[in-house]
Amino acid sequence: MGGTNPYIEKVDVALPTKPYTITFISPDGTRKTVEVEPTKIPYGQTGLPGSILDIALAAGIDLEHVCGGVCACSTCHVIVKQGLDSCNEGTDDEFDQLEEAPGITLQSRLGCQCVPNGTKDIVVEIPAVNKNLVKEGH
Repeated sequence: MGGTNPYIEKVDVALPTKPYTITFISPDGTRKTVEVEPTKIPYGQTGLPGSILDIALAAGIDLEHVCGGVCACSTCHVIVKQGLDSCNEGTDDEFDQLEEAPGITLQSRLGCQCVPNGTKDIVVEIPAVNKNLVKEGH
């Protein structure tokens, strides 16, 4: 899945120019650190190029994204525990969607819209409520 959402404002981001890492903390507490290689961005077609969602999916990390990464839901909600100041500013459209996510904090972002610029390593927590209950009900 993937694409764009014509109903939201276009996001300007600064892509990284040097490698950096993102450490993902899963709901069970396990950590996985991913080396981000700027020359490989975008890794896929889901979320903004270089977004936390783009990087997570490329690394095999199960980050829910029901809308396909186009800022039309809140299922890719993440909490940026470290390095938030190296990420692009959130838009009103992103924060409107984020209000629908349970358990939001001041460090909450949508993984599909949050793009680190690579000046710092990032630590991201995936909330337990991130899971799509319909998908897990199989």
